Order: sequence, then structure tokens, then C-alpha cells
Amino acid sequence: MSDYLLRDDAPFSAEEWAKLDELVVDVARKLLVGRRFIHLTGPLGVGVETVPVPTVGGEAGESDVIQMAEHRFLSLPLIYQNFRLPWRDIEASRRMGWPLELGPAATASATCARTEDELIFHGHPEHGYEGLLNADGRQTVTLDDWDEPGQAFANIVAATEALVADGFYEPFAVVLSPALYAKTQRVAKGIGRLESKLIKDVAEGGLFRSPVLAENQGLVVAQGARNFDLVVGQDLITAYLGPEDMDHHFRVLESLVLRIKRPGAICTLEK
Repeated sequence: MSDYLLRDDAPFSAEEWAKLDELVVDVARKLLVGRRFIHLTGPLGVGVETVPVPTVGGEAGESDVIQMAEHRFLSLPLIYQNFRLPWRDIEASRRMGWPLELGPAATASATCARTEDELIFHGHPEHGYEGLLNADGRQTVTLDDWDEPGQAFANIVAATEALVADGFYEPFAVVLSPALYAKTQRVAKGIGRLESKLIKDVAEGGLFRSPVLAENQGLVVAQGARNFDLVVGQDLITAYLGPEDMDHHFRVLESLVLRIKRPGAICTLEK
């Protein structure tokens, strides 16, 4: 394990570290949404601080030559959340043989997962990065009243048609706010199937819901690393920060950035 994590200095055995790592990863895996449909590049290592973002120039029909137009460089923000484990809990676990209470680690992992999805969908204002929902050059489809049977499916189909018309093809993935997702869990009039099932027929990349989307937010994307990817420097891991007032302090951390190479592959559903 890398020295910068200082894990050998922590009052944990290899078995205890393994249990903590399993918990942190398991909690994040259950909560993360962006990683379920976005291509991952890496992990490249925590020492990687910037990555290039290639953009394509001369789209078909506009130029005799299609080529890489330019390279921008993005830094990889560090996402982290600290947590503390009381020394008395650790001692009690040692002496009594009780399982060590790792609730603070689970909460720290959940916080990092939420922050990661915020970065993916909304961008990183501090660094000036765009997310999938606010990328300049994205397409949009007007969000109709999804309380009307069939409107959810109709809007999703309209978004896929807009993407295809602009040269972006399947597989498509759909992400909705919890409120919009709930409205797809009804039987489509005259068809006898849930609208969510109909949507999955045209969205082979999956139908997802995310709490980081506002009530009337949704999007449809054409998947593929050529369109966008998530570059991971350091994947989610726990470091030891050292003792303070006899208690032990830790940090769940990761570094990553979303690269949007072809924003036209994104179609947001907007009021």
C-alpha cells in the first residue's frame, strides 16, 4: 500500500483494513449512479493531476478532413471526507472481541459518492467544469406533463431521435430525478406495460435515478468513451491521518474528473 496513505501507522490489522475497505467500496457502489453508464478511464494513480480533453474538429459534412481540433487540460479534483473512530471503541473491540463499529466510515463513503455524482451531473464550479446537465453544446427536449400517460416515454423517444438526427447512436442511457422516475412506474395506457419497461426498450444502456437531480430534471445520453468518460486518478480508498486527542482520524478519498468530448451526445429534459 502506498506510503502516503499511512495505513501501517493505524491501529488496524490487515483483516480489519480489509473489512473497512470492503464496507467503503460496498456503500459507494450502491449509491453511485454516474459510474453505471459512463466509461471509466484509469485508475491512473494519485500522482496524475491533469489530463487532456480531446475535441473533434470538422464534423462530417462540414469539412473535408475530420481531425482532433485541440486539447484542453483538466485537473483532477480531490474528493474526500474525514471521519473519526474513538480509541475506546477500538480498545473495546480488542478486549471484548466485538466487531468494530464502522458507521462513520460508511457515512464518509456515502458523502464521497454523493459528491462524485454532483461533479458528474452538475460540474465543479470551483474549477469551472461543466457537468452533463449544464454542458455547453448539449441538446434539449422540452419536458411535458408526465402525469399524462405516455408522456414520459414520448419525451425519452424524442430525446433519442434528437441524438440520432445529430449523428449519435445507441446504446442510450436515461437518468431521471426520483420524482420523474416514480412517474414511469405506471402502466402505459392501451399497452399493458410499465412505461419504465418501454423506456428500457429504447435505452439499452439502462434507466437510472439519482437524488442529485432536481425534481424536473432528466437526461438521455449516447454512451461511449468517444463522447465522454470519467477519468479516475485515485479510486476510492481510505487513508490514516493519525491520532488526535487519543482518537484516530481517517480520510476516505478519490480523485477524478468528467471529460465531455462531444457535448452533443447529451440531451437534457427541461421544463
